[in-house]
Formats: sequence, C-alpha cells, structure tokens
Amino acid sequence: MAKRPDLTNYQRKIVNRYYEHQDSIYATKFAELATEIVLATDAKKLDTLWKRAREYLIKCGGEEPIVAKICDSRDSKLLAQAVSAVAAGKPVPKFL
Repeated sequence: MAKRPDLTNYQRKIVNRYYEHQDSIYATKFAELATEIVLATDAKKLDTLWKRAREYLIKCGGEEPIVAKICDSRDSKLLAQAVSAVAAGKPVPKFL
C-alpha cells in the first residue's frame, strides 16, 4: 500500500494487515455464505446468495467455467467441496 499522509502509523498497520490476510477473510466469508445457502428456504434470498457465492468464488481464485458450473447448477455439494478447498488454501477444484 502506498504511503498515505492522511493515515497514522497505527491506521496504516491496520490497513496493511487487512490486505495481508484478505485471502483468509474471503475464505471465511465464503464458508459463512455457503452455510446460509444450505439453510435458506426463500427463493428470492437464494438467488441473492448464489450471486454472492459466484462473486466470492471468483475472489477466491476460481476460474470462470468452474464458477459457472457450480453456481448455475446450484449444487450445494459442489459448493461445499469448493469451500473446503478454499479453506485449506488449495485452488477451487475442477468439476468439469
């Protein structure tokens, strides 16, 4: 991160730590989102959650064809496999 004169050293360290651990933050949010998808019953809510799942899969390093297969099929088992791979620090598995 570039030096920003508007931030104190303490604030700059906080921002740097955020970006340093961004991958684990995304993995945690992705896992929470997968849990919400499994528990959701409302169709409108599920649509929104699956859109967010697509975004987080891409943020976690998923390739577009794999992300499309998981999200278009709306298969929670494939999503769970992707979550476990991302949580372990591995790339999103290829289900093609």
